[in-house]
Amino acid sequence: MMNVRFAPSPTGRLHAGNARIAVLNWLLAHQAGGRFLLRMDDTDTERSTADFAVAIEDDLTWLGLHWDDFAVQSQRLDHYARAVDALKSAGRLYPCYETAEELSLKRRVALQSGRPPIYDRAALNLSPAERAALEAEGRRPHWRFKLEPTAIAWDDLVRGPVTFEGQNLTDPVLIREDARPLYTLTSVVDDLDLGITHVLRGEDHVSNTAVQVQLFEALGGQVPIFAHISLMVGADGGALSKRLGSLSLHSLRDEGVEPAALTSYLARLGTPDPIVVRQSPADLVDLFDLSRFGRATPRFDPVDLKALSARVVHGMPFETAAPHLPAGFSPELWQVVRPNLDRLAEAAEWFRIASGPLEPVIADNDRAFVTRAAELLPPEPWGPAVWSDLVAALKSDTERKGKALFLPLRQALTGQAHGPELADLLPLIGRQRAAARLRGERA
Repeated sequence: MMNVRFAPSPTGRLHAGNARIAVLNWLLAHQAGGRFLLRMDDTDTERSTADFAVAIEDDLTWLGLHWDDFAVQSQRLDHYARAVDALKSAGRLYPCYETAEELSLKRRVALQSGRPPIYDRAALNLSPAERAALEAEGRRPHWRFKLEPTAIAWDDLVRGPVTFEGQNLTDPVLIREDARPLYTLTSVVDDLDLGITHVLRGEDHVSNTAVQVQLFEALGGQVPIFAHISLMVGADGGALSKRLGSLSLHSLRDEGVEPAALTSYLARLGTPDPIVVRQSPADLVDLFDLSRFGRATPRFDPVDLKALSARVVHGMPFETAAPHLPAGFSPELWQVVRPNLDRLAEAAEWFRIASGPLEPVIADNDRAFVTRAAELLPPEPWGPAVWSDLVAALKSDTERKGKALFLPLRQALTGQAHGPELADLLPLIGRQRAAARLRGERA
């Protein structure tokens, strides 16, 4: 069975770039009948917070991306400790004592000499006495993974064949001076323990993958199948960041963007295929094709997203909208106003317009005309022709036509210059309320 994971760090709110990785993983798993794991990578204790973790879960739930399994890295420290012991026993993990300043100097010297800034493995030459002396000074080691100088290759589901040479990579730090395990290690241990078969993530992790392939092998596990997606940029070409907030899911929700619009947009962004609007992630599964994602950098445009969001509202069934509508909002009113909404929240205003109270808008030179319209309203019950019958009677009685006929009626009945077809809306307003508004009364 295919098992995938979405592994955010709870160091900020999810932004659109994070959401894209989550959506694509969810679709990949469900298309294959597999499982979707949510894993909180919270070992960065300085910046990770419980509030951000809760917010991430809330954002994913809002998107409709429900997870089958859940894991929290801070609750799995014993698993990482066992992996560290195994790597030390195998001679693949070694202690290093350089300070950050010393390492920075080594990198500068290497670059100035025209060499790649690869760690020189000087720590491997320290004797036990030298290590003891450094520790006596108060230094605590960080631990590096010793890479094999061999070719590292995998067949990426997006990038195709990828190859790195082990001797051209720097030995990564897996354990900090404070004994905290870092992402490179914890992610591999989790993927092994939790049976992750496919890892779909951003292309910024490609070099991490090269290192992690050897780490999977060193721990005696099966290397997952990898797919690295091109990172999105903003409409202006700038990078997306969860710390900027402008494209956070929280801000998009506040702006009234529908979750179905965001999932529909992200499911196709980065492919040559047109965006297809669907009302739920489940409806996107059959359309998903990972092979359609290319290497080009996709641009995330909030203007396009908001247009899609309006399309989602226009096609939204009443049953989906009902929990978000005012009490008493009828299916009939939803069918009438839905095509005129840009955001679902705007439906509340049309509920007020249909049910009152409303202050009619009547120009002085139109007052006699709309008063006459009140007199010509036919008695109830009203059928679908009530509006056309009223308009025909007014044309005959007043000789008005076009905008001079329709606009004063709309403003008196709805307080608006634009809106749904009055042929559909007028029967929902009802004769008593319509007559009162046409007479200039608040109703």
